Amino acid sequence: MNPDEIKIRDIKPLLEVPDHSIYLFIAVIIVSLLVLIGLLYLALKWIKTKNRLSLRRTTYQKLLHVDLSDSKKAAYEITRYGLVFKDDSPRNEEMYFNLISRLERYKYKKDVGPFEYEERSYFELYKGMIDV
Repeated sequence: MNPDEIKIRDIKPLLEVPDHSIYLFIAVIIVSLLVLIGLLYLALKWIKTKNRLSLRRTTYQKLLHVDLSDSKKAAYEITRYGLVFKDDSPRNEEMYFNLISRLERYKYKKDVGPFEYEERSYFELYKGMIDV
């Protein structure tokens, strides 16, 4: 056989193979980032709620242990600590403002007398209304 007579099969050109791996890689990265952001959001929300409840618990303990023998200092402490719980319900808010109005005469004066029975009972009632 003559080399000119041999049938040569022509080499075909390279075919382009569709490759979507870069798009899949980008999609996996985006989904992973979204999941990570969601988990961070939930973790921060949980930590914030945990700290808020801890703040409420410690404030409630301080409110329970207010020394009523020094009425001027106690009036200021009740005002400060009671403010944390006033937004719990409309009833708590009303009771808080009622209590604060009764404590006004123990503030802003140099010498004040001890708490009367009515102020003590309002304070005890307010402490009983608080849910921690």
